[in-house]
Amino acid sequence: MEREGRPVGAASEELVTIGEFARLSRLSAKALRRYDELGLLRPALVDPVNGYRYYDPAQVEGARLVAWLRRIGMPLNRIGRVVALDAGAAAVEIRAYWARVEAETAARRDLAMYLVDHLSAEGRTMSRMPDNAENTGSSGRSGSAGAVALAIRCAALTDIGVVRTANQDAAFAGPRLLAVADGFGEGGAEASAAAIEALKPSTWGRDGALSAADLLNALEDTADSAARAVRDAVASCADPDGSGTTLTAMLWTGSRLGLVHIGDSRAYLLRRGELFRITHDHSLVQSMLDDGSLSPEEAASHPGPALLLKALVGEARPAAVAVACRADVRLREVLAGDRYLLCSDGLSAVVEAADLRAAVVAADDPQEAVRRLAGLAREAGGPDNVACVVADVVVEE
Repeated sequence: MEREGRPVGAASEELVTIGEFARLSRLSAKALRRYDELGLLRPALVDPVNGYRYYDPAQVEGARLVAWLRRIGMPLNRIGRVVALDAGAAAVEIRAYWARVEAETAARRDLAMYLVDHLSAEGRTMSRMPDNAENTGSSGRSGSAGAVALAIRCAALTDIGVVRTANQDAAFAGPRLLAVADGFGEGGAEASAAAIEALKPSTWGRDGALSAADLLNALEDTADSAARAVRDAVASCADPDGSGTTLTAMLWTGSRLGLVHIGDSRAYLLRRGELFRITHDHSLVQSMLDDGSLSPEEAASHPGPALLLKALVGEARPAAVAVACRADVRLREVLAGDRYLLCSDGLSAVVEAADLRAAVVAADDPQEAVRRLAGLAREAGGPDNVACVVADVVVEE
């Protein structure tokens, strides 16, 4: 145990012992020694003779900040960055951290609610199933006999816009995959292309026979493949962690759409004339909307940069961080007549929701829809690249 004495070469009334500082800061002496070792909170003086630590009472606020940040669960390495900032910058960093925590919590909540609904429905189905059902020729799936076969009719388009000199967006539309990706940083174009390319080999659920649990696992694997592909694509960049991409993708199984989403690209559903956003932006502005710090009108003209809370980036993460930063995955039931729009923020950030809806409703087919949407972005000034995909769910002929 560190014993308290008087500091050598300093007036005792100017500095306080570790025990007294522990009382003032509400931190234990053990915690203070640990924070000293990590460089988070250095003593004002370490006695060169006996090694006793002494603190300046002016350090109390900094010590309390460290304690408070630990109480909200912030990792020690991030606390080190926060305490080195001025008050305004520290506030921004704390807000960004907490917004990420809330986004991750919301994603886990959505998955939990999906599992509750799915298992509840499965339980009701099993309770109605005859005792000899598994010995019959039926698959036991609801509506499997005489079910209407559905297919996807789709189109994709990217546009460089009016202002940018390079296009870092990517889009793909095929019978099994719909995807948009918005690259950023030195390797942004490579990152967006790699993320989508990693999804193309997916052949799971080809006959729609996989269970919901298997589909969720397959979506997780697909998202992990995209993350690895992005890391490989930007590994040679000077700042791999500064290069990456958003990704919003839907994989068609023949009966469901599996959604993979990370960043601030978006997916919308047009059903019965109403346009619904079905993804949640992983951005600082969205978090401020969620907690009421910004109104929708203020968010539309927010002057700050588009700070992403989650994205696919080039630097490998520690295991705990990597899990927290994973893409959202979920399953969606589809109906004939549904129309889906996937787009980068080069479209959604500059075109009003009402205009998006009008263009998506008015277009006769997906090809016309993507042309209309890219034209709207250009008419709005085209400040960014645009990627968009439109897909119709149709009865298979």
